[in-house]
This record gives sequence, structure tokens and C-alpha cells, in this order.
Amino acid sequence: MATFTVHFLGCKVSHVDAHETREALLRNGHEESQAGDVAVISTCCVTNEAVAKSRKAAARAARTHARVYLTGCAANLSDTAFAGLPENVVVVAKPPEETAAFVAGDVGPIGCVQADARVDRIRAFVKIQDGCSFSCNFCVIPLVRGASRSRSAAAVLAEVQRRVAQGHQEVVLTGINLGCFRDRTAGYDLARLVREAGAVSGLRRLRLSSIEINHVNDALVAALRETPTVGRHLHVPLQSGDDGVLRAMGRRYTVDTYLRRLAPLADEFNLTSDVIVGFPAEDETAFATTLATIERAGITKVHVFPYSPRPGTVTAAEDPVSPQEKKERSARLRALSHELCLARWQTKTDDLVLVDRPGRGYGGDYTPWLVDAAVGELVQVRAERVTEEGILARAA
Repeated sequence: MATFTVHFLGCKVSHVDAHETREALLRNGHEESQAGDVAVISTCCVTNEAVAKSRKAAARAARTHARVYLTGCAANLSDTAFAGLPENVVVVAKPPEETAAFVAGDVGPIGCVQADARVDRIRAFVKIQDGCSFSCNFCVIPLVRGASRSRSAAAVLAEVQRRVAQGHQEVVLTGINLGCFRDRTAGYDLARLVREAGAVSGLRRLRLSSIEINHVNDALVAALRETPTVGRHLHVPLQSGDDGVLRAMGRRYTVDTYLRRLAPLADEFNLTSDVIVGFPAEDETAFATTLATIERAGITKVHVFPYSPRPGTVTAAEDPVSPQEKKERSARLRALSHELCLARWQTKTDDLVLVDRPGRGYGGDYTPWLVDAAVGELVQVRAERVTEEGILARAA
């Protein structure tokens, strides 16, 4: 028997991929332990900083584990991304569908002693789709994840049922480009999947991890609004609020399209987003337009990513905005985001909160609440006051 640890860097899809490897090792009779013989690290390559963090994690693990397996996006980035690491580091440059079986096979089975493993987080992430067929000019993900492909609706719904049976009260449907989900044989698009996943017996809350604005159509909006278990939160990447920058990015929508498609959800849903700061086409005027667009869209939380040239992309050789300018713009955008979050939090009086760590959890619209309640429980709370970190509350 081997002991092992599994860590992930990056997005929710990386977390799902890491858990698939964890499940495969547990099924083969191995034991999870922080002082493991084997370390599995699901890496990220969305920025230079993410690759550097992946390298550092690998180097640390190589000093304390007999074998280290590097999986995920950065492992598929290039032959040199992890050059020079110790010999006990194995770079697994394989598609996500093949990774778990490869790692488990290389470690070797000792017997099937655990047929099912609960997700190692309070909410369960269920991957419905992987890859992307829309190559934005800055994005390396299609190169490392491949073209868009979907799981069958039957497999997705079976996994949602399994996670609920394991005790997960909240499920998040996730993927690289979630709106591309299709099961044409069974006649499913994302809207139908949302309705049927949301109706699984025992499920208390369903979320989408992220969706592109071009896939926010009338059918999906209706499914989100009409399915009672759907949390009133939607994360829709913007990347830039300036049309010129969007064209340079190859994003295939305009600011007006973004605002128009979100409008039916703006009053009911908490809207959050991603923005890239310091893209080659972004000057100070374009950045100011982005700030204005965020306010017009009713967005609260913004995940800010300073632009980082990625190998193999159209803009790989372009990086004219200085690091200092990126840092300054990032700070301004984060300050606006925090101001908009505080304003929304001030409107909240009560909510049903999933406590996912000691003293903290998230409401139906993904507002953070600070409450003293048991981890893993859904509790009704009442607001007492707003703090910089979230809404201080008491259990109702």
C-alpha cells in the first residue's frame, strides 16, 4: 500500500481532475496521508505565475515524497515547463480523461478496498464538459485541454445523484466552456441539464461554475430562474469592458451584447466576473471604460488577472503594458470590486448558508457570511452587520 497526497492549483476543473485521481488511488487500496509516499499535483498554466507556483509545489513535494506526479494544464504546456526538476518528478502530459488511470496504474493496485470516495470538499464539483474550441488570442487552454467535448447527460446525472447520496447538499456543474455542453444523442443542452440536475432528489442547491456570455440565452435564463434549487449567482467572464480590447482578444461579443444578455438576471442574481488587466490593446482610456462597464453590468466580485503572455497564443510576443501599470490598474479594479460587494452585502438581511469552513460559508447568491455553525451544514442566518470580509450573522 502507498500513502498519497493530492493537491490542485487553478480552477474548479483542475479540482475535479485531481479528485478523479484521488478516487482512482483510493479504489486501488492506497491511503490518503499528508506524509505520503506519492504526491499528485494538478497544475495550472493560465499565467506565468501559475506555472511558477506549480514548479515550486513540485520541487517541495520532490523533497518529501518518493514520487511526484505533475498532471493538468501546465504538464501539457510544453516540454520545458518543468525541465530541471528532480528525477522523482513524473510529468504526465496526457488528456484529463487518461490521467487518473495512468497515475493509478503507475503507482499500482493492491486491491479494491474502497469502491466509492466522497469528494474532499463540502460542495461537490461535477464536470460536464472539457476543452474549448474557441481560441481567444491570449488563451492557452485550447492548446493544453483540446477541443470541446461533453460527458453524456446520463453520466452527469448519475454522478449528481451519487454525490447527493454521499451527503453533499450542494453541487456545482463545471467545465472549461460550460455552455458548449451537448448530448445530442439524448437531446440535452445545458438548459435541460440544469433543470434535471436541479430536480435530483435530496439536492438542496445547484450552481454553475462559470459560463460565457454567448451561451447566456433565453432557454438557459429560464432554466436558471425556474429551477428552485439553482443558487442566485452566475459567474460570467468579461475579460474587458472595452470593445476595441475585446476585438483584439478575439472574444466574439461586444459590451452591448454582454449587458443585454445579463439584463434579465441583474435584479435577481449576484453577477461576478473575470477581467484581464494590461492586455496589449488596453490603454488608460480602455481600462476606464472597463471600470464603467462593470458598474453598468451590476457585477460585484471581479477576479482580476494581470495579462501574462502564453506560449503558442496569438499574443505570445506582445506585452507592452508595464508591470507597474498592471499592478496599479489591478489595485483600482479590486478596490471597485470590493466597493460593489460591500454595497450588495448591505442589502442582505437573511439567507440560507452552506458552511464550508469554520466560521464561514456562502449564501444562495454566493455572498460570504461569517457564522458560527457546523461545517457542512446548510443553516438559515440573519445579518447583524457587514464587515470587510463578509456579513457577520447569527443562526436564525
